[in-house]
Amino acid sequence: MKNMLKDALILFIITLISGAALGLVYDVTKEPIAKQQQLAKDAAYKEVFADAEKFEEIAMKPDLAPEDLSAYAAEQGYGASIDGVASAFDGSGAQVGYVITVTSHEGYGGDIQFTMGIRNDGTLNGVSILSIAETAGLGMRAGEVLVPQFAAKQIETFETSKAGAAADHQIDAISGATITTDAFVGGVNAGLSCFREYLAQEGGVSNE
Repeated sequence: MKNMLKDALILFIITLISGAALGLVYDVTKEPIAKQQQLAKDAAYKEVFADAEKFEEIAMKPDLAPEDLSAYAAEQGYGASIDGVASAFDGSGAQVGYVITVTSHEGYGGDIQFTMGIRNDGTLNGVSILSIAETAGLGMRAGEVLVPQFAAKQIETFETSKAGAAADHQIDAISGATITTDAFVGGVNAGLSCFREYLAQEGGVSNE
């Protein structure tokens, strides 16, 4: 009995010391990790808003959070969620647009997450993929085939074209990967829809 109590005490002390050590390591590494995460996030934002000098995560309106935007996107029939929104500012400090992080849940191989930069007038600067797990040689070509087609377009709603894009609002589908294309296009449309509903300023966007 005496040995059992001794062993239990030793185990308790070891656990206590380990817990304290882990807490110390967390406190020491918390700030550097957060800094690296912010740098990675800013780099992703810069991909879609190259002329912006600063980005700030925002609450779009009082009591409005990304989950509210996700709910709105779902109401519009999009299988995508909004993970975050940041304001983009130029060198003079003027707010010039937004970066929206979107996850499409309709990919062939799972979720597809990307950022999209939108100017105040509704012009889509571009799209940058953060994570994707589609079929090699097919859906994984999204960055090569789909991403360039969205750049510098002021469109309200995009659509997939299997016969070749004949208008600005049409996106030429990846051959053999229509599901991936539809998921990507739907995710972009979800972001644009939320922009128009909650973020757009005067000027609006074109509706082709």
